[in-house]
Amino acid sequence: MTAKIRILIADDHAIVRHGLRQILGENGDFVVAAEADNGARAMQILRQTAVDLVLLDVSMPDRNGIDTLKLIKKEFPRLPVLMLSMHPEEHYAVRALKAGASGYMNKQSAPDQLVHALRQVASGKKYVSASLAEQLANAISEDSDRAPHERLSDREYQTLCLIASGKTLTGIAEELNLSVKTVSVYRARLLEKMGLKNNSELTHYSLKHGLVE
Repeated sequence: MTAKIRILIADDHAIVRHGLRQILGENGDFVVAAEADNGARAMQILRQTAVDLVLLDVSMPDRNGIDTLKLIKKEFPRLPVLMLSMHPEEHYAVRALKAGASGYMNKQSAPDQLVHALRQVASGKKYVSASLAEQLANAISEDSDRAPHERLSDREYQTLCLIASGKTLTGIAEELNLSVKTVSVYRARLLEKMGLKNNSELTHYSLKHGLVE
């Protein structure tokens, strides 16, 4: 009998975790070994429980999913991680893959697509959709051929999206567990890199490029 693939589900929404558990429970290949509702809890579980794969949400309250991903890959470099997000692929997928993710899926994907992605990632392969594969090909091009926001660091990009969504520097600092001074530095850097003058221009750019709704 083939051993089942043990999965850690890390998502801060109980309803989402329940739905994922139900999907995986209907498939004989998988077993949900543990659940976590934030990044810190996910790391604690990984240090205590043997799993074969992590299904990780991009947006969590205590620590951004990309940051959690980097911690996982630092401590458990061979552990496959499939990122799951409500954000479209163009927002975080390339960044997630560069940070070590084995794949990236939108939460609106069909259950059978999720099962296919998990099987592929568990076998040691990468999972990308056709549209994401095209984005990855474009990302290989020189910086001069890329949009200004694609040249930002992960923290700068997070700051950009949060400012554009109406968050204050204090609110961003609390969400990212940073000081207001550090967030101000990220804001100054991203404005300089993108050739923008203020939050108004930043928000206009973000809306124009679909970075916020």
